[in-house]
Amino acid sequence: MAAQESSSPKYRRIADALKQAIAAGEFRPGDRLPGENDLMDRHGVARMTARQALGVLTSEGLAEARRGAGVFVRDFQPIRRRGVPRLAREQWGQGQSVWAADVPERDLVVDGVTVDEEQASGDVAARLDIAPGDAVTVRRRRFVLDGKPVLLSTSYLPAALVAGSAITQPDTGAGGTYARLAELGAAPARFREEVRSRMPAPEEVDRLRLPAGTPVILISRMARTEDGRAVEVNEMILDSSAYVLEYDFDA
Repeated sequence: MAAQESSSPKYRRIADALKQAIAAGEFRPGDRLPGENDLMDRHGVARMTARQALGVLTSEGLAEARRGAGVFVRDFQPIRRRGVPRLAREQWGQGQSVWAADVPERDLVVDGVTVDEEQASGDVAARLDIAPGDAVTVRRRRFVLDGKPVLLSTSYLPAALVAGSAITQPDTGAGGTYARLAELGAAPARFREEVRSRMPAPEEVDRLRLPAGTPVILISRMARTEDGRAVEVNEMILDSSAYVLEYDFDA
């Protein structure tokens, strides 16, 4: 173990020591971490090494840099996204948002909501079992939790299915899109999600206010009715440092 520690870069060893101190409660959420000068003196390293060590913590979402003030332990409680219960019919069927399963009693704001009718791309058309170029209703929105943007979401639904319904309005009402689909006789009965990750595009960095080096999680969800009809494609972009993805199901 000692050989492994001595062979790791100095900045990584300093970062690990800071993470251990955070885990032990020596630095609490909102506390200022030792600055570059402090780390240089304490560890006998160059400024770049100290800067890299602090950069590890910000890139991993444990700390945030505040211009002119220093680097602080991030004061944000991660979201535990409960992948199975949040989509249960008992949730949206009783007029509750799927978010209620993730963030009860926290301050959630949905902003930047736009609803447009567009032509389906080849990829979206294939997943909705419609022809490329067919009309789709596209719902775009951003989710902000406790003042922190955490998710960008874009939903695609067949325009012919949802025309004239509340799904074409910014506020879909109690229970959201899935409750309105049920009223149209197209209640989702099965969901399928694919999860992957990548580095964010510049626009995503800006809209999610991501620290440098923070990747995003991509979740693509398909919703189908009991008879297998595709009724929604939902593309979500999550701040990876804000989420724990939880999947709890019977063996």
